[in-house]
Amino acid sequence: MPTLIIPVKEGENIDRALKRFKRKFDRTGGMRQLRKRQQFSKPSVVRRAQIQKAQYVQGLRDQEEV
Repeated sequence: MPTLIIPVKEGENIDRALKRFKRKFDRTGGMRQLRKRQQFSKPSVVRRAQIQKAQYVQGLRDQEEV
């Protein structure tokens, strides 16, 4: 995971800098990556979940068209 560097400007409130850090951390997807790495999932399980999600989304799109 890459290191996040947030330059703090002179006289800047630390709360603002922390808010910028949190926003940048969320955008990079660091938390999602950490949670994903906590537990190993077999490739077949991951693939099955992707297929189920695709089927669900396709079903929603089909309902929209009707």
